[in-house]
Amino acid sequence: MALIGCGLMGGSFALAVKRAGLVKRIVGYSKSPSTTSRARQMGAIDEEASSALIAVSGADLVILAIPVASTEPTLRTIKHLIQPSTLVMDVGSTKVDVVNAARGALKDRFGCFVPAHPITGKEVSGVDHADVNLYNDAQVVLTPTELTKVAQLRQAEALWKGLGTHVTSMSPEMHDAALAASSHAPHLIAMAYMNAILAQEDGHRILSLAGPGFRDFTRIAAGEPNMWRDIFSANRTEILQQIHYLQHMLGRYEAALMTDNQAAVESLIRSASDTRAQWKPGKLYTPESLSKTKPTT
Repeated sequence: MALIGCGLMGGSFALAVKRAGLVKRIVGYSKSPSTTSRARQMGAIDEEASSALIAVSGADLVILAIPVASTEPTLRTIKHLIQPSTLVMDVGSTKVDVVNAARGALKDRFGCFVPAHPITGKEVSGVDHADVNLYNDAQVVLTPTELTKVAQLRQAEALWKGLGTHVTSMSPEMHDAALAASSHAPHLIAMAYMNAILAQEDGHRILSLAGPGFRDFTRIAAGEPNMWRDIFSANRTEILQQIHYLQHMLGRYEAALMTDNQAAVESLIRSASDTRAQWKPGKLYTPESLSKTKPTT
């Protein structure tokens, strides 16, 4: 396996596939030589490569665990070493841009690429935080295209299931819309709320009095800035749509509070409370099941 990007996600993947016995040898490369060296010291990789091209030479499996904005130039660099039987995957959290980048970079080898998004992570980054259990029981979304080779897709499914994940497939467009609502917009909202506190004259006093509820709500605001900047940019259309939905709902809360309409306030709160109490990761929901908890006023 060639691992391009030996940070949190890549390092965790390497540790997990080694424990599961799914690969015999891992050659790793990161832009920072110290990261690659640390990954080898931790046992995540077996050999260090001085370039992505050297890492990929002779590899049966190539994993890109890099910022989504780096996908196209990286794939262009390694394209001529990708064989028809090679499986190439990424772990990025946006898919339309990654698919377009891979299509343009890989050309006739595009069918070897299986776009993947494991829905897991931490607020900290770097190989020192790599965790062999990071992917265990996580959901993984694959977004194959009409050109994706069946053999590579089946291999990708088997690989992820071998790590104890739950694999599903959907279109890149559907993925980005769903993740904007379930991950990207929530991160933006938590960050915006922190910024709103900081913008207030007595923000320092508010932070001093904040308790467990504030801690839980704002936990994801501690995400890595460069990574989230790239995600917001790559999926901005879908995130803007989610901001519109949120603004509409905040308007309903604002109107109910301004008129002291306690019945409307309670209906909105009860809808959110009941739905959140019933929610479980990975559970399938239908419009009918959710209609029972929608606010009535």
